[in-house]
Amino acid sequence: MTEQKRPAPAEIRAFRAENPKMRERDIAARLKISEAALVAAETGISVTRINGSALKLLERVAGLGEVMALSRNESAVHEKIGVFENIKMGMQSAIALGENIDLRIFPSHWEHGFAVSKKDGDQERLSLQYFDKAGYAVHKVHLRPNSNVEAYHAIVAELKLEDQSQEFVEAEISNAADEAADVNRDELRDNWSKLTDTHEFFGMLKRLKIGRRAAIRSVGDDYAWKLDNGATAEMMHASVKSGLPIMCFVANNGIVQIHSGPIVNVQTMGPWINIMDPTFHLHLRQDHIAETWAVRKPTKDGHVTSLEAYNADGEMIIQFFGKRKEGSDERAEWREIIENLPRAASVAA
Repeated sequence: MTEQKRPAPAEIRAFRAENPKMRERDIAARLKISEAALVAAETGISVTRINGSALKLLERVAGLGEVMALSRNESAVHEKIGVFENIKMGMQSAIALGENIDLRIFPSHWEHGFAVSKKDGDQERLSLQYFDKAGYAVHKVHLRPNSNVEAYHAIVAELKLEDQSQEFVEAEISNAADEAADVNRDELRDNWSKLTDTHEFFGMLKRLKIGRRAAIRSVGDDYAWKLDNGATAEMMHASVKSGLPIMCFVANNGIVQIHSGPIVNVQTMGPWINIMDPTFHLHLRQDHIAETWAVRKPTKDGHVTSLEAYNADGEMIIQFFGKRKEGSDERAEWREIIENLPRAASVAA
């Protein structure tokens, strides 16, 4: 079998024109190119290459007013409508801590930026789109009817690159979770038991040199227990019924995007389960979920419980918590929902 020849930008545009209803990520997959290469093929037509720095965006993005912030991975899309506010910037990490748009940003993974204009009937849809060096989407900012279009065009003019090539060459990166290390269960449990804050968890894994899924598989069911893969949907419906405010985290290498609050409108369409609320949309591929876990971590305010869904490669797709105030114990209603979710069927040896 001969290897498929990489399509030239003109060929990418032609395929796109021939398949106007096909989703962009599906086009990229069919052509065996990255999503960034698909976008870059339109440079000089409906796309302008801009500086890909997260910090340069954060210096200017509040001026856009109300926008839709979109972050995704292969299996989940997280969309929030609001304004960027309470922005704090650092070279290693940055945050936007607004009422609706709540982000944890890792600037070193942001590499390529594009300003994109799309025609939708008589309307022009404007966005700023950012990708990592492999061409995976990190974050997108879509303008809304009330957004400041003048501020958008000023950002594009300020950040426009001299290089306006339609070619895009992906660099290889590994997203695979590090699951290879042996787990010393006693050492893991000792460290786990001494956690005082959920934010210490990543540092613990790094210190012990083990992957996240390897840790939860090994620690014992007093701290982590495996759930049926339908548990995420059941949790959503239970949260709607109770009116309980939840937190929903979707991440990729360059960003974590968070929703905090109640959810109302949960819909299933094919393999997707969707939350379609006024300022929060979530689209989750349930068929990508290979393992689901309830995870309990000690903190100084009592333990907190998360629901975590993983893909077949051991990467976390999505994570949920019950919303709580700092310094307060976890809500009993959230614990009740998690503890009543169906557990994974045990497999006889």
